[in-house]
Amino acid sequence: MKKNVLIIGAGGVSQVVAHKCARNNDVLGDIHVASRTVEKCEAIVASVREKGSLKVEGRLEAHALDAMDVAATKALIEKTGAQIVLNVGSSFINMSVLSACIETGAAYIDTAIHEDPLKICETPPWYANYEWKRREECEKAGVTAILGAGFDPGVVNAYAKLAHDEYFDRIDTIDIIDVNAGSHGRYFSTNFDPEINFREFTGQVWSWQDNAWVSNSMFEIRKEWDLPVVGTSTTYMTGHDEIHSLSQNLGVPTVRFWMGFGDHYVNVFTVLKNLGLLSEQPVTTAEGLEVVPLKVVKAVLPDPSSLAPDYTGKTCIGDLVKGVKDGREREVFIYNVADHKDAYNEVGSQGISYTAGVPAVAAAMLIATGEWDVKKMANVEDLAPRPFLAVLDRLGLPTRIREGEDDRALDFA
Repeated sequence: MKKNVLIIGAGGVSQVVAHKCARNNDVLGDIHVASRTVEKCEAIVASVREKGSLKVEGRLEAHALDAMDVAATKALIEKTGAQIVLNVGSSFINMSVLSACIETGAAYIDTAIHEDPLKICETPPWYANYEWKRREECEKAGVTAILGAGFDPGVVNAYAKLAHDEYFDRIDTIDIIDVNAGSHGRYFSTNFDPEINFREFTGQVWSWQDNAWVSNSMFEIRKEWDLPVVGTSTTYMTGHDEIHSLSQNLGVPTVRFWMGFGDHYVNVFTVLKNLGLLSEQPVTTAEGLEVVPLKVVKAVLPDPSSLAPDYTGKTCIGDLVKGVKDGREREVFIYNVADHKDAYNEVGSQGISYTAGVPAVAAAMLIATGEWDVKKMANVEDLAPRPFLAVLDRLGLPTRIREGEDDRALDFA
């Protein structure tokens, strides 16, 4: 068994992860939170203590860390005795944190694909640009590295694997649908790091259709879905991490990702983009200052973690899977519904952070107990889905299955 967790990052997702780790520290051991801004880490530690989240007595500490510094990250892993590293910081740090894990033997978990700050929307499949190049390195070192263990990517990958293993003989299409029907009451904000959020939408929209990569523009392809709880929802086909692994690992001809957006978001985004304010490339002001427009926009928007107290409404995220079972066409929607206010009351974060953070803790628990300690690099769909979904069910993200008129909880009996 592996014990002791180092959480890298100090945003809303980290807050969720710290609380959930604390509530399972009988399995996970000591908990350490690290980020460049140690005050944010200390606030998370204080929040965990205020809510009495520690299940048993144990270490809960904050640390200052520049996670781009491999040597410093390695030193902190060794100092804390962490055997599991939960990387929920910026996706720019993935490769440096992975390097530190490989050098120390600690297991690695992240929730999003690695990105180069100067490149947007690289050649698909995205995982082949960075992560998969290090498969052999992980296996040689015997290091477990679980990629994309958030909700999407992450839980939706497990839903796809469950459908592949249990519900279909042949899958023709997987449509991943992510709708946030909540309201934060601000004029405009993103639900997670604005820089990462906008980078997802300013490049090409890559989808996998008929066994080939297809490129579209953002907000070009629109579709409405009738979803449980949140009702009829407008979505747009969007590029996203899980398409780039599911398309290669499950042999499904068509994999697409759809995200819900309101007209107001689309309008503000379009104005910002057309003005050049979402560019990741530096510009020089009349005063001779070099600035990155996207970072300026990030600086003036609300911190996503500040949205939590006033957030209301629900999210619905799931996989609509179509194919054939026993010679008959079949359609199944595997999904979860989460509530923003419930998330805030429990851990002090909004629902988007909750759905991203809880799965990473579930993955850590499965590594700790050995079920997912595979000692190599893996995407979530490479692993057994039922143990993961069972832990999620206990941690507050239950899975439901809708097929025709039947809508039921996933049975773990």
